[in-house]
Amino acid sequence: MFWLCICIDLMRTQIRVKNLMAARVLVVFGLLFFNIPPVFSDLSPLQRMESLVMPGEVISKHARVEKKCDKCHASFDRTKQNKQCMECHKEIKKDLKKKKGFHGNIQGIKDRECRTCHTDHKGRDADIIQLDSEMFDHNKTEFKLGGAHRSAECSGCHKKISVYRQPERICKDCHKKDDPHKKRMGDKCENCHIEGAWLPARFDHSKTKFKLKNTHRDVACHNCHVNERYDDTPRNCYFCHYLDDVHKGDRGIRCHDCHQDERWSKLLFDHNEDTEFELKGGHASLICKDCHTKHIFKDEVETTCVGCHEKSDVHLKRFGKRCDVCHTEKNWVKIRFDHKKDTIFPLKGQHKKTACVLCHREVLFEEKTPDTCSECHRLDDAHEGQEGEKCETCHNEKGWTEKVVFDHGLTKFPLHESHLFLTCEDCHSSNKFKEQKVICDSCHEDDDVHEKKLGEDCELCHRPSQWMVWEFDHKEQTDYPLDGKHEGLDCHACHKEPVEDEIELPENCHGCHEKDDIHAGQLGKQCEACHVTESFKTINIR
Repeated sequence: MFWLCICIDLMRTQIRVKNLMAARVLVVFGLLFFNIPPVFSDLSPLQRMESLVMPGEVISKHARVEKKCDKCHASFDRTKQNKQCMECHKEIKKDLKKKKGFHGNIQGIKDRECRTCHTDHKGRDADIIQLDSEMFDHNKTEFKLGGAHRSAECSGCHKKISVYRQPERICKDCHKKDDPHKKRMGDKCENCHIEGAWLPARFDHSKTKFKLKNTHRDVACHNCHVNERYDDTPRNCYFCHYLDDVHKGDRGIRCHDCHQDERWSKLLFDHNEDTEFELKGGHASLICKDCHTKHIFKDEVETTCVGCHEKSDVHLKRFGKRCDVCHTEKNWVKIRFDHKKDTIFPLKGQHKKTACVLCHREVLFEEKTPDTCSECHRLDDAHEGQEGEKCETCHNEKGWTEKVVFDHGLTKFPLHESHLFLTCEDCHSSNKFKEQKVICDSCHEDDDVHEKKLGEDCELCHRPSQWMVWEFDHKEQTDYPLDGKHEGLDCHACHKEPVEDEIELPENCHGCHEKDDIHAGQLGKQCEACHVTESFKTINIR
């Protein structure tokens, strides 16, 4: 009544509502809002307002959400209606996304609203699908109708008429009971049958692993596929023709090696073409059983010389099993072998006279024959391995001591000047050359007049050409230049003690003249602050 009074008052005064018609609408709306039928009494105010504008009842399948307008409609936004439809009809949403099925193939479906075809609120029994089975184009679906399917009734495949959308279909889904093969042929019925007519059945055997050729073309299916067995059917000749085997199994089951399907009596077998062992020379005159002493196919036949001729080996296996390297099939006695052409190690010099067994001490060809000097002559190595394994650097095959050549310039101590005229023995007292040091003192220790007071780096002053002629610039070659009285001093005046590693001498005055300090250390150790090297008595305070 409160709302009614307000509305009447507005109609009379027309203060807040300028338009009389608007006021009347407001009155009617208020009356309807507070006089809701009982069926909508449990709804919220917003839902009550929406129920007032509902154009009619929804279909029976939507009746459960009739009170929930927001399930299908968004308040004041019609653009969201399609999205809300897809929340329930997820199968249709999936078809649209994958562009499959009837809805997925409709042109311009993205720009079309669901309500364009499916309008609700027309009563419980309304048909909002609007499907005309007579005019429906099945080719717009994933299952195009062909052959006998064109005249089939819809209900024949769509058992539930109310649901027409179905996943992808295969023959067995509908014709499972019609399958005379009892699943033995699998699910791909289209390999033999067509939609036009279930019979006659056609099958292209050439697409299988066993192509039918020659006499096999006229053989009935059941002769090979007994009891409708099609999977894992054996493809070898013996499975079908073992009763026809005149060899009684002696030739194995590989009939196709000699026979062909054009004519059983026609034989074809060429040992040179059909096997990896070509018959040549003395082998050409042999009969099969000379080599095939057991089952001709089941037992593998040796194809190596020693496999058949082991008992005839006069070398008693010392030369290995590769008889063909020296012998031929044409003549067993005639030997052919050229160490230069047939190996990577040509025999030269003293090696030409060497007997085979001296190098090939184990079974020939099975062992890895050494091909370096050090591997064969390790016991003859006078250097005891110190010079490495490249003996050919100094020696040659003509003789171990024949014209020994060595380039000393490749070592850490190249020979210069007077060293060039020395013999190896002058420096190397033994054949262990690597034991020799490369410093001057190692050879000239007895000639060192400095008694190691100037260290071991003799080359700083001396040269190999003339030992007595020396030169050394103390200013350039050290960190302590000599000037004043220091310039004329003898080396040993400062270098008094033998040097073990490096020369270490004091570089300040106090280090050498501590005993001459008349100040007894009272003025510190920096003598150069007052004195100069020209004369100790000269004072030059800085």
